[in-house]
This record gives sequence, C-alpha cells and structure tokens, in this order.
Amino acid sequence: MPQTISELMTPDPRWVGRDATLQEAARVMRDADIGDVVVLNDDGRVCGIVTDRDLVVRAVAEGMEPTAAQVEAICNHEVVTIAPGDAVARAVSLMRQHSVRRLPVVDRGRLVGIVTLGDLAVERDPDSALADISKAPPNN
Repeated sequence: MPQTISELMTPDPRWVGRDATLQEAARVMRDADIGDVVVLNDDGRVCGIVTDRDLVVRAVAEGMEPTAAQVEAICNHEVVTIAPGDAVARAVSLMRQHSVRRLPVVDRGRLVGIVTLGDLAVERDPDSALADISKAPPNN
C-alpha cells in the first residue's frame, strides 16, 4: 500500500493558464477524459481548479460566453495542495477538513501531480462503490 503521495498521485496533471477560455478548459477535460483541470498563474504556480461542474453551474447557467470568458472568473481560488512526500493519510485528512475531492500535488511551488478522492478509494477501499466507479472505463 502506498505510503506517500508520490506513490499514489497521477503525475503531470492537465492544467490551463488562468487566462484560458472556458472552451479551452472544457476541451482539455474532454480530450483527457477528466472532470477538472488545475489553473496556473503567469509564473506557473497553482492559483485554482476548475471542474466540469464549475463550467455548467458557474458559467453556462449564468450565460457566460465560452469562447470569451476566462477560467479565472469561475475557478475555485482557495486551493488546498499537498506535497509529494506527505503521507497518504494527510491527503485523507485534508480532503475531510476542507471538503474537497482533489488535491494538486506541489513540489517547490510547481505542480507535479494530483490526488483525487477516487485515487484514495481505489487504494484504501478497493471493494467500495466509489472505487468500482473510479476504476471503470468512461461511459461517455
């Protein structure tokens, strides 16, 4: 069983710059078959996360123009991060404490990975419904 985040994380997560359009973020998610992208500021540091739900609830439902509006306007800027050397138990604790489903993994200020609730479920409780769903191939 992995003991550190570096053993569990997905390396090289998908990201967009803060000035990327909603459409660009949606295309990254579609092409990678994922539900979120990390948002980086101009110096390459994590400044947010945008999810497929954010695109629908904060953008489409509000009538934002997908080819003009930028992800910075809708992303969650209160990002909780974790380091690659941190214990997996710390990820569980942070997710509970902050009610988040994903943690960007940052090393010396740079994005190096991401850990999701699904990753933890597969590792910690492989027989759970969440683990089954997380392991299943996409259905779309």
